[in-house]
Amino acid sequence: MKTGWSAGFLTGGNWPAMRTSPPRGANMGFAIALVLVLITAISVYIFAGHVWWFPVDISTHGAAIDHQFNLTLLLTGVVFVLAQLGLGFFVWKYRDRQDGRKVVYSHGNNKLEATWTTAASILFIGLNLMGYLIWANMHFTGPAPGALRVEVWGQQFAYNFHYPGPDGQFGPTHVEKMNDAIGNPLGLDRDHDASAKDDFVAATLAVPVNREIELVLRSKDVGHSFFVRELRVQQDIVPGMEIPIHFTTTDEALKHNDGRYEIVCTQLCGLGHYKMRAFLQVMTEADFAKWQQQQEAEAQSQ
Repeated sequence: MKTGWSAGFLTGGNWPAMRTSPPRGANMGFAIALVLVLITAISVYIFAGHVWWFPVDISTHGAAIDHQFNLTLLLTGVVFVLAQLGLGFFVWKYRDRQDGRKVVYSHGNNKLEATWTTAASILFIGLNLMGYLIWANMHFTGPAPGALRVEVWGQQFAYNFHYPGPDGQFGPTHVEKMNDAIGNPLGLDRDHDASAKDDFVAATLAVPVNREIELVLRSKDVGHSFFVRELRVQQDIVPGMEIPIHFTTTDEALKHNDGRYEIVCTQLCGLGHYKMRAFLQVMTEADFAKWQQQQEAEAQSQ
């Protein structure tokens, strides 16, 4: 006895009623729904299991930034899961069926669209306002009196860190005197500028732990940036501008990597961008005082 398409053709029977296997569209609908569920499950596992996650937090403001990130990830993650599972459900529900039922076209529901658009707007604006308060606390609120001030100069393709010395005053820089070859990358004139006599320039940003640090970011040439992921600090460096930021490291900084953390440029600043980096060295107050005295002595001997 012939079955399937041949039987329907030879006997003049109804082809849809004579099929003996599920339509191809039904299998495809199930496969797509399964893939969506698997992608959602894997994505949730990666974030919930912290497979790739933040490094250690070594700053006093880092906890607030991490909390804001986790809150944003949680809320948007719930929306992502519901949207993906909903998509998978409808792909499966309205798959091709053996009984010949067809999908009914719907132009949409204005009330539902207005509802989820309003909800998304409230969520977006609310998270933005919460994050803005944390960002403003770092950029619009100045450091407390007594903060250690350091100039951070970016150039292709290195960082220079300018310390003011015991007088607390930065000596002026002279463009015509800038010369990396003779060890004067910032053009300091120690012979004629009194405030520059005790200044020194280092290749490493050394800071004492538990003391507020104010950085003044400057560029010698093109746009750069200052990024230390453990500090939760990232700020662009713009030519012609002096951009202040401030932070305070915690005791946690001394417990990892011997207090040494990478500083990188996250702006594409030229062919040598990939190698533009320096290091942040967190020290105890005593160790920092010794390091500072050594750097000042070396600067005086030049």
